[in-house]
Amino acid sequence: MKSSGGSPASLLPLLLPLLQLLAAVSVDGYKPVIIVHGIFDGPKQFEKLSLFIDKVHPGTEVTTIDLYDNMASLKPLWRQVQGFRKAIESIMKKAPDGVHLLCFSQGGLICRALVSTMPDHNVHTFISLSSPQAGQYGDTDYLRWVFPKYLKRTVFRVCYNRLGQKVSICDYWNDPHHRPYYLKGNSFLTLLDGDRPHNAMKAWRGNFLRIKKLVLIGGPDDGVITPWQSSHFGFYDSNEHIVEMRNQEFYKNDTFGLKTLDARGDITTCVHSGVKHVQWHSNFTVFMSCMEKWLT
Repeated sequence: MKSSGGSPASLLPLLLPLLQLLAAVSVDGYKPVIIVHGIFDGPKQFEKLSLFIDKVHPGTEVTTIDLYDNMASLKPLWRQVQGFRKAIESIMKKAPDGVHLLCFSQGGLICRALVSTMPDHNVHTFISLSSPQAGQYGDTDYLRWVFPKYLKRTVFRVCYNRLGQKVSICDYWNDPHHRPYYLKGNSFLTLLDGDRPHNAMKAWRGNFLRIKKLVLIGGPDDGVITPWQSSHFGFYDSNEHIVEMRNQEFYKNDTFGLKTLDARGDITTCVHSGVKHVQWHSNFTVFMSCMEKWLT
């Protein structure tokens, strides 16, 4: 019996619009990804990560913000937040379905400040990649580059004053042995955490809770973030014992919304051993196991 259907070639004009529609839906299904670099680096260091995203999610719009690169990353964080905000706002306006923030190291704190202070942001997933979210306290190469004459136990003397707060690393230097100095002299992380009460706390908390997902990535062999648990909002007590996120005062008091976000089931943590600080954004295993599923 003769088939009534046309040949594959004759069906192509009918199928082509459908295939184009499916392709558009597939590409449009991926929200734009905005990458914010860390201290002493810039867009160049994130080329491999951009390739990972494009390989697994073809057609994704990936933008690594080219601001405060390299030595300029030492500028005060509140100034950097203002600059990154202007750059990111224009991307958000073109993405009615929202964007993803993927922020590395110091950039994770910049992004946290952004989602806290922007009342109209449309960030869906905030990926904090090896970022000292609870602060930094360690004798690392980075510290020696910035303050070659100081050790971790003496850095508080230069950080907790107006001059020190003009250097980015001081904005999240959290000395557990000099907490009164930290609370009085730090004008960045203390405000984000709500450790220093301020008039915008309620608004910032509401802004932070606009995100749909928080992904915290870090590991014990990082070598820079100290303690490494800071990447998961853990930190030292006065005896340098680790206090995990859920036992931190800012979590228990829910000062900026972390406990509420956790209760919603919207915090995911990812731990990888054997990854050095500068390797996080170029490790395909880390990307696939910790980031890929959240970048749709």
